[in-house]
Amino acid sequence: MAAAAAARWCPGGRWALCLCLCAALLPRPARGLTDRLYCGRRVCYEVLGVSRQASKAEIARAYRQLARQYHPDRYRGEPAGGEGGGAQAAHEKFLLIAAAYETLKDEETRKDYDYMLDHPEEYYRHYYHYYRRRLAPKVDVTIVILVTVCAISVFQFFSWWSSYNEAINYLASVPKYRIQATEIARQQGLLNKTKEKGKNRRSKEEIREEEEEIIKDIIKNKIDIKGGYQKPKIYDILLFQILLAPFYWCKYIVWYCWWIYCFTIKGQEYGVEEKLYIIRRYMKMSQSQFDSLEDHQKQTFLERQLWIRENYEVYKQEQEEELKKKMAIDPRWKRYRRWMKNEGPGRLTFIDD
Repeated sequence: MAAAAAARWCPGGRWALCLCLCAALLPRPARGLTDRLYCGRRVCYEVLGVSRQASKAEIARAYRQLARQYHPDRYRGEPAGGEGGGAQAAHEKFLLIAAAYETLKDEETRKDYDYMLDHPEEYYRHYYHYYRRRLAPKVDVTIVILVTVCAISVFQFFSWWSSYNEAINYLASVPKYRIQATEIARQQGLLNKTKEKGKNRRSKEEIREEEEEIIKDIIKNKIDIKGGYQKPKIYDILLFQILLAPFYWCKYIVWYCWWIYCFTIKGQEYGVEEKLYIIRRYMKMSQSQFDSLEDHQKQTFLERQLWIRENYEVYKQEQEEELKKKMAIDPRWKRYRRWMKNEGPGRLTFIDD
């Protein structure tokens, strides 16, 4: 009511009212906003009793002296620096001293604090820098990421080796591959050793273990395992993939430009590798999945010219029809379809006792 009366009776009263409202909405002075930053209303240098030009050694020396004087475990009821006696006052004084030392002992924090003393009006900047340093992780994020990637890469590599060894052990137990590996070992004279006599004679168990290792080594060298159980390579782990990512990107861009120039602009005919690449893209298979296919399968793809879209669609339809026939003949699929029809999901049955 008073403001309305002033606007009615005084010339320019409305302008005065607007100025009062704007003044009320303006941010408070920087000194009030920075009460909870660093040492609050106290200057950290004054708390420790040092100048702004003091070195780190002088700041540390002043902190140790004051900490011994006001530490709660050492305080025995003496007056707390003339600011009022009591253990509570000494405890608050000690916290203020610790806050001042934490602010001034670090060069970056001290630089931000000195800037605040020289530019108190930039309160938003002071809040940002203060809480950014307080909430920032103590460990460099780059180191955390690097250690994580290295740990994943090590786990990945040993996991691949475990899968590879499992595949070798399985192939060594298959009669087909075991007989072939045994014949190769005998031809190379690895299993035709003379019997040992005397002290150097080994037990049958040791001889059997040695023969097993020989057979596994021959399988490793003679059989090319592809797909998920292939021999792991150091360049396939995550760490090297990240490091080599720029190289792979540049290589892909160069290859793509070459593909457009040769086959789109110049209209050249596809080679064998290009045809297999197009077939693999149509089949939506990864490189490792496509490499795991037998050579005669790839030759069939080339003979049927599956790099042509129309031919591939016909081939795909034939494969689907063949799969349906197999599913119709297979007794396991018959039982599955019968179960889905009678008792599968979406069907409720009630049994009368």
